[in-house]
Amino acid sequence: MNSGHFSVNKMIIAIFLLMAGLSANGQEAPVEDHTYKPLTLKLNDSGSKYVRFIMWHQFWATATQNNPGTRDVNGNLIDGTNGSSAWSTDIALRRSRFLAYAQVSPRVLILTHWGINNQSFINGATAPNGPNPTSVASNQGKKPQLFLHDAWTEFRVVPQKLYLGVGLHYWNGVSRLSSHSTLNFMTLDAPIFNWHNIEGTDQFARQFGVYAKGQLGRLDYRVALNKPFVFGTAPAMVPKNGLAVNTFSENYATAGYLNWMFWDKESNVLPFFVGSYLGSKKVFNIGAGWYHQADASLYKTSTDSTFQAQTALGADVFLDMPVNKEKGTAISVLATFYSLDYGTNYLRNIGILNEHTTPVATSTSFAGGGNAQPTIGTGIIGYLQAGYVLPRLKNGTSFMPYLTATYKDFERLKDPSFQWGLGLNYFITGHNAKITMEYATRPLYTLSGQDVIRNGTKGQLTLQTHIFL
Repeated sequence: MNSGHFSVNKMIIAIFLLMAGLSANGQEAPVEDHTYKPLTLKLNDSGSKYVRFIMWHQFWATATQNNPGTRDVNGNLIDGTNGSSAWSTDIALRRSRFLAYAQVSPRVLILTHWGINNQSFINGATAPNGPNPTSVASNQGKKPQLFLHDAWTEFRVVPQKLYLGVGLHYWNGVSRLSSHSTLNFMTLDAPIFNWHNIEGTDQFARQFGVYAKGQLGRLDYRVALNKPFVFGTAPAMVPKNGLAVNTFSENYATAGYLNWMFWDKESNVLPFFVGSYLGSKKVFNIGAGWYHQADASLYKTSTDSTFQAQTALGADVFLDMPVNKEKGTAISVLATFYSLDYGTNYLRNIGILNEHTTPVATSTSFAGGGNAQPTIGTGIIGYLQAGYVLPRLKNGTSFMPYLTATYKDFERLKDPSFQWGLGLNYFITGHNAKITMEYATRPLYTLSGQDVIRNGTKGQLTLQTHIFL
């Protein structure tokens, strides 16, 4: 057994021992007080004026089965060929954030949210597109700079029905997942394509703009007019290869999401949709939304040069409800459909915490090295996640197994793909303190000139520790 497989096996054994130990503790330990009180500073006696503080860390330990052609920091193959290990392991910081918002009067709210994301031993600081394995700077993983995620102010116009805000905001359109909270995922994380412009024309899923939100009876709505960030390639530099890409544009974008709440109403004080209420609410919602920016892509061939719009449409169904309140059991299901048109043959490959990003030009994988995969592009995506909260243990903690399934059919690729994930949450204090283990697959495409052929899947095992206050 080579060292790569040995390290992965040790990691898997350690994970199962940890989960088994926690389960045994849950069966034998006395009931503990898991009550959580938000970090809130009252600004008046009644508490109607307040400042709320939230901070959280998410750490990942990963074992990744690498794409073909992947190389390590010394340029050695780590893709399972020529006697090399197909796996690599790492410990990294997925998110470290701090958020503060204040209801300084019944009519005014201000919010600031900052932090870092995706810091590993090899990247997160000075290498915005990932490291080149043949030339790794010594500080690419060190001292990432804090940056603003949200900075916006909001004014009440008509209580409950209409609020107006402006700033760098997260009141996104398209789908529930597009404005998802990172504090209470039902799964390990988001599928990433839910943030339809992630780190493209947005700043970590945020854009500058003005928005309106409110609830009209059972209808929850949010609409926005944004000025997207300049991103992509200058028009004169776009290659004539028949592939639309992001190009410079000053056009505004519109976005919106409408959500009908059949059962319990959800709060819309903040834009962040909850992943699962773990039985504390009975929610059944149907929603739909959009995002549109004119002339954000440019398509060129030897005979044609055309600016094309970027349009994302989404629709979803969300069910989250208790099954047996006495036992603490609950069910959570989210089904989402996306139709994306970002220009002819537009496609982006993305890999989260991709430690070994081999350039596509030197890789034998269409997506490049590491864990990269076709993620966002012109085509359709269907996504399903479903989980079940098991009966509470004696100390009040609980487990939640879940599954995910994704179907993608991109115009650029010859074949559609299907991928799945299986996970297990261990809730120590609900979403405030939990441990999640997930194994997920991703599609693998190989190069053949301009053609791509589906050629199996690769996988990744991830253990996450998550705490927020």
